[in-house]
Amino acid sequence: MSVLLETSAGDITIDLFVKDAPKCCENISFLKLCKIKYYNYSPVYNIQPNFSFQSGDPIGPEAKGSDGGSSIWGLPDGVTKRTRRPERMTFRPEISKHRKHSERGTVSMATTVSKTNPDDRLASSQFIITLGEKIEDLDGKAAIFGEVVEGFHALEKINATFTDHSGRPLQDIRILHTVVLDDPYDDPEGLVEPPSSPLPSTEQRATVRIAHDEVLEENTDPEKLEKVRREREARAQALTLELIGDLPSADITPPEQILFVCKLNPVTRDEDLELIFSRFGKILSCEVIRDKTTGDSLQYAFIEFGSKEDCERAYFKMQGVLIDDHRIHVDFSQSVSKLSADWRQGAKSDTARSRGGFGGIDSLERRRQYRGEEGGRSRGDRYDYVFDKSERQRRSENADSRGKPRSRSPPRRDRDKGRHERYDRDRDGRDRVLVYHHHHDVSKSIVPDGLAVMTVPELEGILQKHTNLQRTSKPLARGSLSVEIYERDLMTESQKSQWAGMPNYESNVAGVTVPWKVVLGKLVGSKDFDDLVILSAKR
Repeated sequence: MSVLLETSAGDITIDLFVKDAPKCCENISFLKLCKIKYYNYSPVYNIQPNFSFQSGDPIGPEAKGSDGGSSIWGLPDGVTKRTRRPERMTFRPEISKHRKHSERGTVSMATTVSKTNPDDRLASSQFIITLGEKIEDLDGKAAIFGEVVEGFHALEKINATFTDHSGRPLQDIRILHTVVLDDPYDDPEGLVEPPSSPLPSTEQRATVRIAHDEVLEENTDPEKLEKVRREREARAQALTLELIGDLPSADITPPEQILFVCKLNPVTRDEDLELIFSRFGKILSCEVIRDKTTGDSLQYAFIEFGSKEDCERAYFKMQGVLIDDHRIHVDFSQSVSKLSADWRQGAKSDTARSRGGFGGIDSLERRRQYRGEEGGRSRGDRYDYVFDKSERQRRSENADSRGKPRSRSPPRRDRDKGRHERYDRDRDGRDRVLVYHHHHDVSKSIVPDGLAVMTVPELEGILQKHTNLQRTSKPLARGSLSVEIYERDLMTESQKSQWAGMPNYESNVAGVTVPWKVVLGKLVGSKDFDDLVILSAKR
């Protein structure tokens, strides 16, 4: 058996569970009350997005003359909505134990606790239709008697409507007409069916806020209309890029810890920007974008910080600063090319799902310091127009073979090869590192005076002997005489994700004076001591 509800939001077709709740199906609106047009012009109210909405009170629960609705046993009048047997307005519905509000569009009878017996629940004419899945809060409280089989577009429209604090729509949603598609039961004695669909009563018209068929005044402000047009156009373009695979999602947003710097001097290099911006925090990558053919700077760059807070400080402090006689412009990056490239690479992998998510997350966690760093991203993962030395050399050789002149651009130094390896080898073939042991009592530090230069085997020996220590690192800026140690610098990458919200995450815990040997080595271009290795107690 089915019932059709014609609402101002669209038609809704409901199938009834006669075997599970025969009394509900026979006595509420979906059969006999629908037949006498009791629900005509009844409002939809108590809308809770992604949960449920309620209807069934023909006048509305907020109206002074509302009696809450009546069951068919009260013999209500379909025209006046008044009952002739007030003592029979409510009844005890059947609450099925094996049916749950697990699917969207589940229809159930709204109930209330009996005043005489708290263990009993009573119902009248009000019903509930769920707008989400697995609504367990209604199980055992609302009597399920049907499900929506057609008209889910109407449910979506109701779910998205604007409501006030009580869940009532700002513009009315009404049940305009009801049609019983199949009714095998006899009418109760005394039931009167109106000859035609009745007009809204005076009490019902008094509850109108904004009529369902009222056309609201359109926005004619040219600026707002242009803004709406641009937003719709941008949304459509994003959806197109998602469909063709250029974006992993139309709702993707750029990373919050990357700065866009433009109006640079063509002579400004990657390491120059890193040195200037490193005072605001740890820099994961600093990249001046260059033409892939000539290698000339395009005069803009992307700087990726280790945290959002460091990026924000740099944004507020570096706007309009002079660098190499050029006044730069700083803004937050709007590029998602790296995220999109990592997503595509992960999506193509046969084992992507095993790494977590559709495209995996491991590749998104990889970071590189400069172009060409070992373990960094591939050519296709970079920003567009990144300088590719091998490609430029190949084109130059091809040009020479054809008799064409070489490019007049000066040759670039090979700064990529092994540029930011963590430890470089000295003449003895051993790795040297600058090690700092963070300990509140300097006399108990395992490193002489708390700071020392040692080889990697010596460092590994200390870590094997002292198993309660963990190792982190902090980059040494070129020419810096001291290094500030923050609480976040004592954490590993996995610990940062757990402790990022703690109040002392950004607190300064120590200041380390860099030895002159290390400072002079950095100034003359030595590759030793790129990082300060920090030893601290495990958390």
